[in-house]
Amino acid sequence: MRVIPLGELSHEWTPELQYLVPVADAQDAQELRQLCTGGLHNLYPLLSESLWETSWQNNAVVGDVTLLEAGDVVVSQPHRNEIQVQYRPSDDHHAIFLTNRCNSYCLMCSQPPTPQDDSWLVGEAIEILRHILPSPAVIGMTGGEPLLLGPKLREVFDITAELHPTSRIDLLTNGRLLANPDCVKQLLGQLRANVCWLVPLYGHADFLHDFVVQSHGAFHETLAGLLNLQSYEQAIQLRIVLIEPVLEILPQLCAFIGRNLPFVREVAIMGCEPIGFALANRAQCEMDLGNWHSELLAGISALDRAGIPCILMNTPLCTLPSALWRYAHRSISDWKRVYVGECEQCLVKDACGGLFAWQEKGWRPGAIVPIREVMTT
Repeated sequence: MRVIPLGELSHEWTPELQYLVPVADAQDAQELRQLCTGGLHNLYPLLSESLWETSWQNNAVVGDVTLLEAGDVVVSQPHRNEIQVQYRPSDDHHAIFLTNRCNSYCLMCSQPPTPQDDSWLVGEAIEILRHILPSPAVIGMTGGEPLLLGPKLREVFDITAELHPTSRIDLLTNGRLLANPDCVKQLLGQLRANVCWLVPLYGHADFLHDFVVQSHGAFHETLAGLLNLQSYEQAIQLRIVLIEPVLEILPQLCAFIGRNLPFVREVAIMGCEPIGFALANRAQCEMDLGNWHSELLAGISALDRAGIPCILMNTPLCTLPSALWRYAHRSISDWKRVYVGECEQCLVKDACGGLFAWQEKGWRPGAIVPIREVMTT
């Protein structure tokens, strides 16, 4: 359902969608009841307990009307007595979850895969896309491994292109199935959607990358997939997560990318998210970035020499050498980004990406020290 104020129904209503209408008072309740009895069967009131009446039967949702915003796309789950917000226009980042299945088992995976059939998520994703208004600049799509959806993923692409032609899709994928020419043709042939492919690469040799993703042959499949994407002139962002086996070879990996993959749009070097498999593999994933400044500087210098843009993600500024601050982005989604007490006295807090909300149960990416003086050149 799309959350919509009662006063906006007249110019947004369409019979194909479902609407959740916050009811502020008895007058709103009476007006909405008249619309429902008049034949608008896709309207559902969001009521406070004081306004609920048995005449609403099972159509009403009872809750705090102030917790939802106009344009939110929500799913009602009566059996759990809750509403899940799947999309909120005011958020900085938007991501649609397509599957939890995956063909890799990365050491630091923040969303550990499960084998169960969850194809129903595609239908939910399509309904979310239908209910979104207005179109966001970027829609993230993630998993699991979305390429496992096969033709269903192309269906999602096509529907996005139809409903949100100005939106870019950022698809997070390991890229392995793109080594199959038939898969590539099925996904990319006459593709209208604007897709940027976010593909991880964790080593410049097969045994390095395959160890991190815990899957034999993944390195060669990923490289073949990247070359196939390039043949279709697709935008690619390579992703490198900073765990120990990757940090140890980061300069060599970045040099490899510069020599062999110069067509990628950019490289994102990312701090490890302290959740999921990373907690189980803590010895290899818990890194103090302060101990790896030389590797970070050398790796980014190699990309600069090759003319490949680079961004740093999930890395607080105080854990980086100041020479790398210009690469750092506020990339942690707003709903899971926090700042700690040390940050309150920091001069660059507003420019800093902060920490993951679950750092209290995991770890911090280094010593968090307030920056009290900013050098200018």
